[in-house]
Amino acid sequence: MMNSGPPTSGNLLAGESSAYLRQHAHHPVHWQPFGDTAFEEAAERDVPVFLSIGYAACHWCHVMADESFADEKTAAHLNAGFVAIKVDREERPDVDATYMAATQMISGQGGWPMSVFLTPQGRAFHAGTYFPVLPMPGLPSFLQVLEAVQEAWRERRDDVERQAYALASTIGEAQSTVRVKAAGETPVLDPGVLSEAVTALLTAEDTDDGGFGTAPKFPPSAVLEFLVRHAAVPSATADAAKSLAGRTLAAMARSALFDQVAGGFARYSVSADWSEPHYEKMLYDNALLLRAYVHWLRLGGSPEYPAAEAREVAELTADWMLSALALPDGLASSLDADTVVDGKHHEGGTYIWTVQQLITVLGRDDGEAVARLMNIPGSAPGEDTGAPFHQGKPRSRAESELWRRVLPLLRIRRAQRPQPARDDKVVAGWNGLAVGALAEAGALLDRPDLTVAAAGIATFLQDTHWVARPEPRPGDAGTRAGGETPPVAMEQGTLLRVSHAGRAAGRAGLLGDYAFCAEGFFTLYAVTGETRWYAYAQQLVEAALVDFMPDGHLVDSAVPAIQVLSAQDGKTGLDPFDNATPSGMSAFAGVLLTSAAYTGSREHRQQADRILALLPSLAARAPRVAGGLLSVAQAAAAGPVECAVVGPADSTSRTDLHRNLLGSPSPGLVIAVGTGDEQGPVLLRGRTSAASGAPRVFLCKDMVCQRPVESSQAMLEQLAQMTGKK
Repeated sequence: MMNSGPPTSGNLLAGESSAYLRQHAHHPVHWQPFGDTAFEEAAERDVPVFLSIGYAACHWCHVMADESFADEKTAAHLNAGFVAIKVDREERPDVDATYMAATQMISGQGGWPMSVFLTPQGRAFHAGTYFPVLPMPGLPSFLQVLEAVQEAWRERRDDVERQAYALASTIGEAQSTVRVKAAGETPVLDPGVLSEAVTALLTAEDTDDGGFGTAPKFPPSAVLEFLVRHAAVPSATADAAKSLAGRTLAAMARSALFDQVAGGFARYSVSADWSEPHYEKMLYDNALLLRAYVHWLRLGGSPEYPAAEAREVAELTADWMLSALALPDGLASSLDADTVVDGKHHEGGTYIWTVQQLITVLGRDDGEAVARLMNIPGSAPGEDTGAPFHQGKPRSRAESELWRRVLPLLRIRRAQRPQPARDDKVVAGWNGLAVGALAEAGALLDRPDLTVAAAGIATFLQDTHWVARPEPRPGDAGTRAGGETPPVAMEQGTLLRVSHAGRAAGRAGLLGDYAFCAEGFFTLYAVTGETRWYAYAQQLVEAALVDFMPDGHLVDSAVPAIQVLSAQDGKTGLDPFDNATPSGMSAFAGVLLTSAAYTGSREHRQQADRILALLPSLAARAPRVAGGLLSVAQAAAAGPVECAVVGPADSTSRTDLHRNLLGSPSPGLVIAVGTGDEQGPVLLRGRTSAASGAPRVFLCKDMVCQRPVESSQAMLEQLAQMTGKK
């Protein structure tokens, strides 16, 4: 029977570091953070757990909070019959992923806020997303849901428990792991799979408005990276890939998804034509899209989307990241979808303009011209509905001149408006993505300040998020499987996922955190030639092999919570598909491939190839959510080409050779640069300048090198031949 005693705790969120949890600290709901204590209370009181998952920038999370969680009557009901747990999905993506799977199986849909009802052991038995404060057609009120769940728990407990066990079993069966140390021949990727994926993506394109599918539309960052890489290598589908990438990049950049005034992309569009964004701005989206636009520049643009336009978008995005999200250390996670005015949330309030507002700021002629350019609906004075700037097409020369003239005034006026709140937590993996994107942007845009910023973020990640382990774990050092020794001397540590105010604490990062950070550090090394970034990337790769593949099976989480395991029938797993970011599995395959190119590690290359062996089935099922793996496969199919630039550090010729390599679109190109004397990658060892002292470039594939060359022209000709370009 249900224990009728009162809850043993009040609202316990005030001391939490998460901004999202603190947003709920004033509620009359007796919220607790996710952990054993809350579940033990549920078991002691014999009540179900109500698990609410969201994040700080989420508009509908704010709505449900203001409607239901702030309501005294609802809170009293929740406190009396449940243990209420609040989770920040960005801090605990492992918890979010498991209960999102449950929510989708129960309700047929997913999203945030996520509302899940659990047994005290953590098994889900009922779930939904947003529940309104009052009933709506086809949707009960939140209070009605609470009453129904209580009645089922009290009167039909056996049925509830059976349902929970059955769901856990189903989720467990859906868990997948990848055995990357299996014996036998290393699989060989069929390049035809890549062309087939391009063809499948073409059939999914929205030929009217750009992008894929229908509303809501999300920026397909991982797919764009694959298309740009595929376009760089001759094939029957290379031109189609380039055209598709150009149309998609152009559609997003010319739309309301992109902040035309200050830069930066919103999370997604609720309309098919990209004209109605969901206004939250996330670090991971902008880091991934910055990289996509910079890589588009390396291809040289196209008639669908000229390079000059892409350069402008890339610069604005990089500048927005470093202004809007910059912290004393690292980059913040996001800006809120809402702007709070007089205590009320207004979705997109900072970004919406009316015709009359434009006339007030710019004068009638320019104001009306900008309204036409940006598709702001006109109406009688005082009746403007307002809209975000949605260009929707290329600007003419006259329109570009108009925009350049008015933009400073618009920026000044918008900066005077109330601004969306910022979630200041630093997520390791997302900052790792930013390190790589900013480093490449600095090189390609000739903006050394961006590379300096990338190095500052990287230093913070290394100093704060990398925490020494108290003692080595078995397999941490010494000889690895296959008799190979680690390519760098390991300083054993753990990468913590989240930091607040310069202090990292809590759970270790997931596979994606390690992989994104390693990728960022490898990229920073390729751009700067500073060996410390290479060494730290290698440390992360080796640590990930220990933590996420201890028995040869690759998993996303090294130490899953016991309640998460219970919800998955005791099974650990690996999500092979991309979500808001590329899958951790695909990112790890990418850094293994890069590490193998730098070190000559046969083991790392085989591990990457075995992960890539999953590609045919994944790409056939859903290429739109396999872009990460497709991108890595494209790099593997191209070699990738390994480049060693050797010469005096102050040599202008070495700088020119290095710059031209950084501008090459060859997929997965791995670049090492140095004098030949430093302790760096194996790729540099034994390489020397010419007898004359002139710098040289050694281009290799699978550690088999061409004759060294001294000129950029000879280098690019050799690279084109190795990549397959005519």
